[in-house]
Amino acid sequence: MLKITTTSVTAPPPHISPSPSTTTTTQKNLLNYINRRHLLTALSISFTASHLSIPVADARGLFQMPPPRLTNQYYLVRAGESEFESLGIINTNPVAKTSVDSGLSEKGKKQIVKAALQLKEMGACDTGCWIWPSITQRAYQTAEIIAAVNKISRSYIVPEYSFLDARGLGAYEGKNLEAVSEVYASDTISPRNKPPPIDDGTPNESVADVFVRVTQLMSILETQYSEETVIIVSPDSDNLTILQAGLVGLDLRRHRDLSFAPGEVRFVDISSIPPYKQPASAIYKCRNPPVCT
Repeated sequence: MLKITTTSVTAPPPHISPSPSTTTTTQKNLLNYINRRHLLTALSISFTASHLSIPVADARGLFQMPPPRLTNQYYLVRAGESEFESLGIINTNPVAKTSVDSGLSEKGKKQIVKAALQLKEMGACDTGCWIWPSITQRAYQTAEIIAAVNKISRSYIVPEYSFLDARGLGAYEGKNLEAVSEVYASDTISPRNKPPPIDDGTPNESVADVFVRVTQLMSILETQYSEETVIIVSPDSDNLTILQAGLVGLDLRRHRDLSFAPGEVRFVDISSIPPYKQPASAIYKCRNPPVCT
């Protein structure tokens, strides 16, 4: 406990009538004395407080990619096939993410039952787990199936409202799924390349944009939990490939090499770094993966 001792200053006795010059000098000396005492007291408090044996929380600081360590275990799961995907249509507009059309197709439901059983075989939730799905319909439905198969209470499903949105593909919205190959070709040149914009509210996100989102997500998870198991459920592959590339220190331009199929499950192992391959453009060299420009 800090003990602060104050020192009183005695004024001249009332029966003595000091001269004006004496009064002025006394007042100045008194003020100087008080100022010095306040300064010394403040310094003493500051020094003492900094050396007290007070338990301090183990601050983890800002989350960095790639991380030197992870305090939790993570499983990455891509949601099963959606109704839009079953029709071969690109759908990344967040306005429609909670609509029924963004939900799992019949094939997608089967994919996720298989994924949930795989997680059970891997022992992911043997001692409990948290499931973090995007609020996107197919991702949340995926989380519900995983929870049911692994006998996890719905209270352990934590919907994520923005950081796990499907990557916005701008003007590619509504086009055939095969057109996404053009986006990935652009990604191999620079992680800052964006798809063409559109005015219907669909974002046009670069790999770098998604990288910021998933890094923020990991910062939250690593701060909120310790020595827990967290299952991250994304509505698309790009969130997960960019996240995994960041975690293992892979050149972000190569994120597509880590592609997730609908319903795929993957355990995060930050010691597993894929072998380096020269990117499509020899102009760009990566000296600080995963951030390469």
